[in-house]
Amino acid sequence: MADEAIQARKWTRFEYDRLVECEILGSGERLELLAGDMVVKEPQHSPHATGIQLAAEALRLAFGPAFHVRVQAPVALDADSEPEPDVCVVAGAPRDYRDAHPVRPVLIAEVALSRLAFDRDRKGSLYARAAIGEYWIVNLLDRRLEVYRDPAPDAAAQFGWRYGGVQSLAPGARIAPLAAPSALVPVADLLP
Repeated sequence: MADEAIQARKWTRFEYDRLVECEILGSGERLELLAGDMVVKEPQHSPHATGIQLAAEALRLAFGPAFHVRVQAPVALDADSEPEPDVCVVAGAPRDYRDAHPVRPVLIAEVALSRLAFDRDRKGSLYARAAIGEYWIVNLLDRRLEVYRDPAPDAAAQFGWRYGGVQSLAPGARIAPLAAPSALVPVADLLP
């Protein structure tokens, strides 16, 4: 008897939100929806948690009051993706998102300790597919900031998109976010 192909069920963002609303998925689940898959989020080791707080603080200073910095909060990318990036920057104020999650952050940042390849390949392709103009990975393993810009189609990428511009910055460098070009964020401020 031949092995039958195993099929996985994909979830939509609507179904995922209903599971949360009906309390089938609780706040302690630590899940996010990525291209229809419910994925367990990276564990919160101390350096990871510290990196998230440092990135959020640095981005609040860089972007100022016209933008809101969200920490591990949902983003409605498309019909089958609702990731909860470690940090994202959106236009406006918190109450602007009372009735719906933001759909187009101006910057998304992930802090990577144990899932660096996952953040580069899977999340990077997902964010590029959603036309997120700027994606940062605070790479705790190599103590660098990886800056991804210019989303472009790429059939070889996980979700058919990748970032065309990639920079790897050392702790002594500074970076100006695309949506806040007059601000300079010291890479060292993002690293624990």
